[in-house]
Amino acid sequence: MKMRLFCQLPEFRSLGLAALVVSALPYAALAETPNTNPSSDTPFSSMAIARDEAEDCRVPKPPADLAETAYLRNGYRAILRILIAEEALATENCTCLLDDFTWHQALAALPRFQTSDNPRLPFKVLDLYAKADALEAQVMEACPPIQGGG
Repeated sequence: MKMRLFCQLPEFRSLGLAALVVSALPYAALAETPNTNPSSDTPFSSMAIARDEAEDCRVPKPPADLAETAYLRNGYRAILRILIAEEALATENCTCLLDDFTWHQALAALPRFQTSDNPRLPFKVLDLYAKADALEAQVMEACPPIQGGG
């Protein structure tokens, strides 16, 4: 008799596991989906951060194939920020000009910002960042806030 009870134990475990899975399914269907709307009154449910409207006109990270190293890509991003800010100041345009510029324009503008003949360090990224920040501050002072679109 004991042998027979012992043989049925694995079947009983499988049946218990199946019952547990089936009973948990309705709760999985009721699970809250992640929400990035910061104004909703739902509890914290996601690590996603809602994008700020001002970031819609922010120059994105350059594509990986734009340049060999992150240093160069960051420099080209700063150059593009400078070109956009200069255009906004020159035309007194208070709309987002991001869509009017391409990464190829940043590459073409390299000679203007080049400080070295070293192809791996053709410019000083920190200096480019400082110039881009200063120009963007002038744009924000001239026409706060810049509206998306454009």
